[in-house]
Amino acid sequence: MDAEEKLKSKHLYKLTLFSIKIIPVVIAGIYLLNTVLSYCGLDLEILSYIVFFLLLAFLYLVSYVFRFCRWHRMFLHYILLNTIINVTDYYIGIPISDWHMFNLYIIITGIFVFLIVYFKVKQEKRDKQERKEIEESDNE
Repeated sequence: MDAEEKLKSKHLYKLTLFSIKIIPVVIAGIYLLNTVLSYCGLDLEILSYIVFFLLLAFLYLVSYVFRFCRWHRMFLHYILLNTIINVTDYYIGIPISDWHMFNLYIIITGIFVFLIVYFKVKQEKRDKQERKEIEESDNE
């Protein structure tokens, strides 16, 4: 690891520590605001989405800091894509029937299952090759 990568890693680590400290405070504040506004008769569902995206952003950050495999990160991509479709359909409206929306979700799920399996198998092959190389170097 060269100096630039170490510096980048250090910045990601500091950002993660800051996020661990600040995100619960922000989420608690949003929940309090949502409760007060609901009591006053003003329901803002967007606040729930803000909380969701804060948590998802934190999970993405953690996945990079702890160097999750590509196939682990595919689950986060899947969650993000489904949420974007849900929010878009709820606020703007996607002009397709419920049956077609269901089919869209099934297709997206199938694509992501394929990608997850593909990246998992690729990772397993890479790990197997690395183990083989280590064994060969130990035998010499």
